[in-house]
Amino acid sequence: MFRFSVPCLMGVEGLVADELKFNGFQEVAAENGRVLFSGDERECARANIILRGGERVLLRLHDFEALSFDVLFESVKKIPWEDYIGSSDSFPVKGYSLRSKLHSVPDCQRIVKKAVVERLKSVYHTDWFQEEGPKHQIQFSLLNNRCEVFLDTTGAPLYKRGYKLEQNEASIRETLAASIVKITRWRGREDFIDPFCGSGTIAIEAALTALNIAPGARRLFDAEEWGGSFSSAFAEQKKASIATEKQEKLPILASDLDPGCVELTKENAKRAGVDKYIEFAVQDALDIDWESRTGIMVANPPYGVRMLEEQEAHKLYRALGDAMRRSPVKKYIISSDDRFEEHFGQRSDKRRKLYNGMIKCNLYMYFKR
Repeated sequence: MFRFSVPCLMGVEGLVADELKFNGFQEVAAENGRVLFSGDERECARANIILRGGERVLLRLHDFEALSFDVLFESVKKIPWEDYIGSSDSFPVKGYSLRSKLHSVPDCQRIVKKAVVERLKSVYHTDWFQEEGPKHQIQFSLLNNRCEVFLDTTGAPLYKRGYKLEQNEASIRETLAASIVKITRWRGREDFIDPFCGSGTIAIEAALTALNIAPGARRLFDAEEWGGSFSSAFAEQKKASIATEKQEKLPILASDLDPGCVELTKENAKRAGVDKYIEFAVQDALDIDWESRTGIMVANPPYGVRMLEEQEAHKLYRALGDAMRRSPVKKYIISSDDRFEEHFGQRSDKRRKLYNGMIKCNLYMYFKR
């Protein structure tokens, strides 16, 4: 049994933990910025393939106090690296240090790399490693003098689903969009409306969720290339995930005032394999007859970073609030503007602090009749 760490955006740790528990993962524990679980190679593969809210899956190899470079070197050297890394494999090192005595990240990188090399030299009886084989990304974290060492099983982060070749400036991260869909508890039965679709992330993630299409079922992961039990586990779990996908009509509307955004959303939805499940429309959000609509609206409306843009954004918030004042639609609106409720003209029933990358936002939820 291994111990795995799933880094995630701040604010969605509980959602990722719930996702893991719902799917039968063991010893799930949520912490700030990550969720831990236990399992074997099959569970590692399954987590990579099905997780919608996590950023990657890290295999934790060691956890120790590191107050000196000697301790760091000896502790890393004790790890049985030969169980994972072959004589020709690549093993780059990266990491970070916060509030720790060993604060120089480049120095820590060199020490960790040297320790791994010395361990592998004694096993493979060689003084030189070509590092031309499969990638085994080593990661370390130093926090309050506590060091954890990991192997990254994922590679390209999980939010890179592969369907967004292009995106606009205000694009929301895929993992955050999927987390918001989870918050709404939408299951594909009632209308789902994204009136500021942009590059289509919210609507596409809603369709993938409702159709039970695993976000990683058709992409490549680093651990998939490691050979042995890891490779076979990924092949097995991808096949199993694809076998559970659904095909059914979905009431999803993705619209935007900008024809270019709607076209981009169509292209991204096609690459995601869900274009036939989404209705696309070039339409101003203010022109929708909100009083006659029902269901759920999830929106990432534009917000300004300069004074004139902020004024335009505030004007849009007020107009949208007026247009939806008497609408029975449940509203979930993400914004980085702390005064959103004031401009929208209505206090939310609940709000949740989230991060879109490094941008702090709030999800404003209006669901009471």
